[in-house]
Formats: sequence, structure tokens, C-alpha cells
Amino acid sequence: MIDIHSHLLPGVDDGSPSFAVSVPVLQRFCDDGVTTVVCTPHLNASKAAEAPIERYREIFAELQRRAPAGIGLQLGWEIMLDTPHVDLTSRELSLGGSSAVLVEFSRGGLPRGATAELRRLRQSGRVPILAHPERYFGCTIDAVREWRTVGVVIQTDASVLMGRGAPAGLARAMLAEGLIDILASDNHGDHRSLATARDWLRERGGDEQVDLLTSRNARCILDDEAPMPVPPLKPRLMDRMKRFFTR
Repeated sequence: MIDIHSHLLPGVDDGSPSFAVSVPVLQRFCDDGVTTVVCTPHLNASKAAEAPIERYREIFAELQRRAPAGIGLQLGWEIMLDTPHVDLTSRELSLGGSSAVLVEFSRGGLPRGATAELRRLRQSGRVPILAHPERYFGCTIDAVREWRTVGVVIQTDASVLMGRGAPAGLARAMLAEGLIDILASDNHGDHRSLATARDWLRERGGDEQVDLLTSRNARCILDDEAPMPVPPLKPRLMDRMKRFFTR
């Protein structure tokens, strides 16, 4: 498996506070079958020109030195689109030096012109990977469909699929429509992992979806290739009956 969204670069944002936290998480990932992890510390687009690239590279090099032998690390960013029209074309702002940039909006609600900004990024030569759209207040299935038509790749947080509430419902609806391209842990030095989503999907007959969502499409993105379509995974009859009788 390949995890393109994590906050395991220690001591730089609201994620892992130390190497003592990050390294055991990476070991657990390795034991679960994760072969590549991209560390994506937070960065506001408005501060992109001031990104602490060299300092983070030094921390990243030390994390690589301490990481388990069976796992490869890459460096990227999760960029909050807090202001439009920022130049994000530098490879130093991308995922692992690819043409992809991991971006997000505020949970408080989608900004006016969200689609236009994502389209602008795509037209600039970057591939916008939109992190966890299921979180954003006001996000809908139709909005996700529209974003995909302008070249946006959709990344959903793995743990949300097994959760409750509106974000979980939207994530599962996206899965049922084949609108999710990649799953990622968004681990902040905690328990979250791709392994739980892998097992959850397999229990529901989603072996093909597991391979695409947790491995193949992430590899495509890091190799500057287009992700492959993910077949819809419809809820099974027993799952629908269980939800009906537990309301």
C-alpha cells in the first residue's frame, strides 16, 4: 500500500510531535503492508513563497534515517487554499517531486470559486489532489463530479468510511458512485491507517477497489500517470438491511 497523506514529519504542525511518535507509527504501517509514505505537513497557499523547505528537508532526512527498513518515505505538503491565484507550480511544493499537489479547503465551508481555483491549478500543469472532500461543509456528490471533470483527483480519508455522521455518509456515497480515486490515512501520529479501510473493503467484496484505492492509483500519481477508474462499490443487501433495522 502507498499512503500519500500523513502528518508524520515530527514537530512541524498539528501532527506527530516527535520522532518517538512517528517511528512506531511507521513500523506499524510497515507491518500492515504499507511500502511508501508521503509526509505532507500543512502549508497555507498564502505562505507558499515562505515555505520552510530546507528546515523540513533536514527533519525529513533524520526521519528517513530512523524509519523501518521496509518502508520508503517521500516529502510533500498539504496546502490549504486560503487564497486564490497562488503559484503552486514549484516541484518543491508537490508530492514527492511529481506534478501532483495535495490541496485542501477549510472545514468551515467551500469558498466561492472553489471549482475555478481547482481548474486554474490543473491548467497550470499541476494535478490537484483534493484531500478529504467529505469533510467540507456544503460539499455534495454533484460538486465532486464537477471537480473530477476539471481534472481533480479525489482523496478520501480511510477512517471516514467506517465512521458515522455526514462525512461518513458522503464518503460511502462517493465510493458507491466510483468517485474516490485514492484513500490515505491522514495520520497525525495516531491510530489511523490504510489497513483498516483495506479490511473493511475486502469484507464487502471490494478486492478490486482496495488495490486501486490503496496502491495502484497512488503509484500512478507519484509516477506522473493518470489514476485508473475505480469501479463503484455498492452497499450489499445485508449492509442495507442492517442499517434499516438499526435506525
